[in-house]
Amino acid sequence: SEGTIKYRGKDITGMAPYKVVRLGIARTFQMVKPFYQLPAYKNMIIPLYSPRVKQLVGGKYGDRDAVALDLLEEVGFERDSFVAYKSASVLPQGYLKRLELAKAIALQPDVIILDELFSGLSLAEVASIVPIIEKLRLEGKTIIMIEHRLKELFRIADRVVVLNFGEKIAEGKAADVMESDAVKKAYLGAEA
Repeated sequence: SEGTIKYRGKDITGMAPYKVVRLGIARTFQMVKPFYQLPAYKNMIIPLYSPRVKQLVGGKYGDRDAVALDLLEEVGFERDSFVAYKSASVLPQGYLKRLELAKAIALQPDVIILDELFSGLSLAEVASIVPIIEKLRLEGKTIIMIEHRLKELFRIADRVVVLNFGEKIAEGKAADVMESDAVKKAYLGAEA
């Protein structure tokens, strides 16, 4: 609730979301926020019209519906099924989370903040999303994850910061953080 957020030396604390996106930062929401009345692929149109995307592609994105379908396929919507054409209001949680991720990717960010992307997902759904996050990382994207599913998080994280009631209690490589007495005590109830 206090402090500043700096990105590339610039204070972005309290900056309007559209300005943050223009800087190259995108995010997903823990509680998904699609346009429920629209089909999944039409939910992709707004990020595809973002000024950042227009600038990065020189204003030439071609058929945005086709690009939207490509992005949805990239995050696990099957191209030949009709899931992408269904109203977001009838999609199961796993597809809604994938839609959130696709909207963030569409913005072509340098940094992606994933707010509990795994919450509400089955182990199989999480296992199918982890390679997508790994691919983004290999493409040079910085991924910041807020997550309670630690096993999956530690599998893909280079660096972990653990908070307990807003206070940093550990920071470092995942393996080191998992062995931290402070983390064990805070999250597992283990004695230090």
